[in-house]
Amino acid sequence: MNARSIGVRAAALGLSLLVVLAAVDLRPCTLAVCSGKATRDGRPLMWKNRDTSKVANKVLFFNGAKYKFLGLVDSDNVKGDEVYGGLNEAGFAIMNSQADDLATPKKAGDGNGALMKLALGECATAADFEALLTREKGKFDLAANFGVIDAAGGACFFETGSDRFVKFDAADPRVAPFGYLVRTNFAFTSPDLLKGGGFIRFERISHIMERGRGENRLDVKFILRDASRDLIHEKLHSNPWTKELAADPAAPLYINTNDTINRNTSVSAMVFHGAPAPEAARLATMWVLLGQPIAAVALPLWVGGGGVPAVLTGPKTAPLNDLTRALVAFLYPDRRGRMPQYLNVNRLRAWGGEGVFAKLMRIEDEILTRAGDRMADWEKSPPPPTEVAGFQEKLARWAYDSLKAAFPFLEEARSR
Repeated sequence: MNARSIGVRAAALGLSLLVVLAAVDLRPCTLAVCSGKATRDGRPLMWKNRDTSKVANKVLFFNGAKYKFLGLVDSDNVKGDEVYGGLNEAGFAIMNSQADDLATPKKAGDGNGALMKLALGECATAADFEALLTREKGKFDLAANFGVIDAAGGACFFETGSDRFVKFDAADPRVAPFGYLVRTNFAFTSPDLLKGGGFIRFERISHIMERGRGENRLDVKFILRDASRDLIHEKLHSNPWTKELAADPAAPLYINTNDTINRNTSVSAMVFHGAPAPEAARLATMWVLLGQPIAAVALPLWVGGGGVPAVLTGPKTAPLNDLTRALVAFLYPDRRGRMPQYLNVNRLRAWGGEGVFAKLMRIEDEILTRAGDRMADWEKSPPPPTEVAGFQEKLARWAYDSLKAAFPFLEEARSR
């Protein structure tokens, strides 16, 4: 059996692990919010790795009560009534992580997505969101760390239960001496400090952000490469990028990604690059990875485009997400017992001579370059909506076609 056949069979069989994951409700996430004083360009920055049993994600365009907005949703949520991260035309962005230690027996925190959709439709600033939480107190089923940024430079977390919330401002040196804040799945204001989760990931992302801030590297690319795709286990100090690979292809190196930032349950990621000023809200950008970050590439979206590229959305699932889910299955090929938690490092680093990751990063580097050049032009002269829409559509299609060309076996695996 040749390598191509092995890859196709493994990817096809591995898709079944997604069904296994979907049988359990998993909602851990890893987040960071940065004020302008922490970032390289002085603009706020926000990031979320989304972990959930809902493996199919897509992006929708909404017309809210006051503002149009982009929102990440579960693909099976036909009405799009729950949003798990998004950006609106005022430059306001929001995300969350589940904080079960803020839940109550009667309210488990199942309304977080509904509140975020409401906020994107009517909030322009972090202050607006704080006012919304005050107004809606007791009306939603909430248990979350909500992160927000705005075009005025606001960058905050709100640890929120159904009937209370506490604000943490990334510009406040008393709570964020270095200008940024991180969260996983526990709240510092919880009545039970042992009830939450994500403590290992919290330690790891704290060290990553500390390094990035110290080296003045906090920007979109740093978050995408060093944070979102991190595979180092904080407690074991294991680094799959430096460990020697076995020469025998029948004995590949595997790592367990249950407690790494890029987890086996990570289904998407978002990086929000804030606007430089309220009058330039059009420059706020939502970078989206549909699929586990280690198996996906990031694409930029702007509300001013008035829609979503075809490969990032759809009546059912998003074509790009379908493709990256097949690549996830290729990287997690063993479906026995707990093996769906284990990533094949040989495939990540050495498949096809250079590895899956190197191929992905070549594509993403080109995306970052093209988007950076275009945004530099847009900073000088506001583009018409048709230009924004055309550019993001063309770039997304190029990325999709490039992925199919780099991993030709994925299309065959998806059709089985």
